[in-house]
Amino acid sequence: MPLNAGLVGRTYPPTDPYAVGREKARELARAIGDSNPAYHDVAAARALGYSDVVAPPTFAFAISFAASSKAAMDPELGLDYSRVVHGEQRFVYTRPIVAGDSLVATSTIESMRSVAGNDLLTTRTDIATEAGEHVVTTYSVIVSRGTAE
Repeated sequence: MPLNAGLVGRTYPPTDPYAVGREKARELARAIGDSNPAYHDVAAARALGYSDVVAPPTFAFAISFAASSKAAMDPELGLDYSRVVHGEQRFVYTRPIVAGDSLVATSTIESMRSVAGNDLLTTRTDIATEAGEHVVTTYSVIVSRGTAE
C-alpha cells in the first residue's frame, strides 16, 4: 500500500527539550573513535570558543530520531515500519551542539516518492534551542520496501 502523499508538508509538534550532557557527547565520540579534543576536554573546547565540550556532528541524530518518529508512526501515513530500512541521513549545521544546550526538534514530512516498488519518505527535522536559536537541520530518508505481490 503506498504512503499517503497528502501528508507532504505536515509538521508535527516539537519534542520535549533534550538536555545535551557532557558525558553523552564524550560517549558518542569514544564510540565512533574520534579523539578530537573538543569532544572530550572542556578546556580544549573553551580554547576554541565553546562553553563546554562539543558533540560530534552525528549526535544530532539522537535528538532528531524522536521527532522524525512522530511522522513515521503517524497512522494516517500508512507506513508498515517492519518493512523500513534507513536510506540516507544528512546534517546542515548553523553551529555545533554543545554540552549544556537544551534543544527541541520539530519534524516535517518533506517529500515522498516511489522507486522500483519502494516508497521513500524524507523528513526534515529542525533542531533549535528552547529560545529559538537554530542549531541544525537533519534530513532523513527511510525506505519502505515493497512487497513481492
